[in-house]
Amino acid sequence: MNKITIAIDGFSSTGKSTLAKQLAKELGYVYVDTGAMYRAVAYFASQHNLVSETHLDREKLIAQLSNINLRFQFNATLGFAEMYLNNENVENPIRTIAVSRLVSKVAEISEVRAKLVEQQQEMGKGKGIVMDGRDIGTVVFPDAELKLFMTSSANTRAQRRFDELIENGQRVTFEEVLENVQQRDHIDTNRADSPLVKATDAIEIDNSTMSKKEQFDLVLKLAQDKL
Repeated sequence: MNKITIAIDGFSSTGKSTLAKQLAKELGYVYVDTGAMYRAVAYFASQHNLVSETHLDREKLIAQLSNINLRFQFNATLGFAEMYLNNENVENPIRTIAVSRLVSKVAEISEVRAKLVEQQQEMGKGKGIVMDGRDIGTVVFPDAELKLFMTSSANTRAQRRFDELIENGQRVTFEEVLENVQQRDHIDTNRADSPLVKATDAIEIDNSTMSKKEQFDLVLKLAQDKL
């Protein structure tokens, strides 16, 4: 059976990862959460005092890149692959609001992006992959057969993220989450290296008022049409 590459880009908290996981499972494809990779680098940097909300030691982080080993390991119980940083499972700590505040700052660094893009392209050489992030359809897989660009209002995205964090036991306010969403939007769309933009051949999906099922049914049909 022919396999395709599916690239899902879009703003933070638009449900890209949830959609990508569903799609990969339905098609029997490999799913790669590139956001988790950037979060893991940000987590590493914060643990080594290389980044904070007010500080970024860019040169020291670049020098440490060779000491950052990332891999995904499938968890059969959860049904998806978890992020490992230097052989440590960091799936939970990289999802905190603290890391969310740092990840776009770290992702701006060209050397970080180059290292991760190289790994992502290697993962997708055999096709049969669903990858989500900020520059998948524009930089990582510009020739992907199906490109999607996810968007919705900042308030809607902040509410979804807030609900998720509260459900996971984190103590945050809605205002904190909204500010983080807006800040990440600004950094992601204005950085010099690989800013978040919609690929010219991407299909834009505004899921502000869509249910997860409606969204999945729509995207699955798009994938099946390509196949």
